[in-house]
Amino acid sequence: MRSVSVARTILGLRWRLTLIFVACFVILVLGLGVLFRQTLDRVLQDNASELLVEEWSSLKSYMRFEKGGLTWVYDEEDPDEVSTVQRLRGVLMVTDSAGNVVEASGEYREVGLETTAEIRRILQSGKIEEKLRRDKEGYLYLFRSGPWIADSRQTYFVSIGRILDQDEYVAEEFSRKYYGVVPPLILGLAVLCWYLAGRALRPLDDVAKAAQSITSENLNLSIPRRGVNDELDHLIDAFNNMVERLEDSFNQIRQFSIDVSHELRTPLTAIRGQLEVALFTASTPEQFREVVAGAIEDVDRLAKVVRTLLHLSQAETGQVALTKEPIDLMALAADVIDQFQIPAEIANITLDADLSPALISGDRIQIERLISNLLSNAVKYTPQRGTVRLIVRQKDHGVELVVSDTGAGIPPEHLPHIFERFYRVPDGNRNPERGLGLGLSFVAWIAKAHGAKIHVESTVGQGSTFTVSFAAEPVGETAVEQAGDRIVA
Repeated sequence: MRSVSVARTILGLRWRLTLIFVACFVILVLGLGVLFRQTLDRVLQDNASELLVEEWSSLKSYMRFEKGGLTWVYDEEDPDEVSTVQRLRGVLMVTDSAGNVVEASGEYREVGLETTAEIRRILQSGKIEEKLRRDKEGYLYLFRSGPWIADSRQTYFVSIGRILDQDEYVAEEFSRKYYGVVPPLILGLAVLCWYLAGRALRPLDDVAKAAQSITSENLNLSIPRRGVNDELDHLIDAFNNMVERLEDSFNQIRQFSIDVSHELRTPLTAIRGQLEVALFTASTPEQFREVVAGAIEDVDRLAKVVRTLLHLSQAETGQVALTKEPIDLMALAADVIDQFQIPAEIANITLDADLSPALISGDRIQIERLISNLLSNAVKYTPQRGTVRLIVRQKDHGVELVVSDTGAGIPPEHLPHIFERFYRVPDGNRNPERGLGLGLSFVAWIAKAHGAKIHVESTVGQGSTFTVSFAAEPVGETAVEQAGDRIVA
């Protein structure tokens, strides 16, 4: 367990961020070190090359070729000229065109004289060349070699050199000091990165601890924002929103359990009561038949609740497959409204329709259920001498199906909940026709499954209006005319 904990710590995000930052810094520092060293070497070599160019030019003032030999012309009593000639002759090699050595300094010989082939190559090229060479002890020299035309028009080979030990020392000293500072700098940066990474990731730890402490009893838990509106604040917002959705889901599950228990307990209690009454008081076949008939009605109600719940659950979990086809919404609405004419007349309610030709794409059975549930809800909660109106109309953005009534209306505080399972607006009159509270849940699911939007407007004492908006479908004029002809016929 301890090894697992250590491995998890090492592989943690804080460690990884620290290692990434330090690795990037190390690569940057090493790269800059190499770049600076190369730049310094180039600058030092350029300076040495400029000095050699000056010394090459100085040779013309002191070096003379006479009768095949080399003569140095200078004032032996002038200390400056003596010093200059000595410096020029310090690392020097002179040969004739055949490669025969005319003069070669001892220091040049330690580095190594040029071969005859190399001398001829340079003379034939006619160009002055510069190159780096090391002596036997490893000291670095820069040489400038090329043809030299004497006053007698005879060509000689001249090579002059300069030791770069001081330049190398400067470059090596720079590298030693530069790379000597790097390790403590990296260590300090690693500590700083570790601290900053921990501080930056602290909200993530808070989110993790909060997530671990969440139970069904404390879903109101939220993490305060940092106030900088960065990615971590967005993560905190997403986490808090997720917790809110979980709390809503748990509340819905609790309420659903309570509602289901109530809906199932009521008919079961009624059945038990009726059977107990029959057991203790019924004495004739007629009385037993009456009790059994009442029990069967309650059993039917119980079965209806179970079937409705099962169907709604299957629908919401995607187990109900929709068979979409072109639907003549005007004809379908006319068929459904005919089914409600008799119940409306019995309730002394006027059922009106204003239907225009309209085609949509959908599942005919589910669209019929949507219209039926809306009409049933409207008729159920509309008082006598009220009016229920069904409208189908074509709009620019699609097709609208509208069901309005002149019932008691829905208070504003209940409108956001009317599509929830088992939700029923409190009825002071205790309307015996109140349903299970599942009809509008079906309506909401059917609308969503067909990509439609549902909107509710309601005024207490004046009634309610449910509007279902279906998206526009490509419908030809012939199809619309045929739909109108079927209704007229």
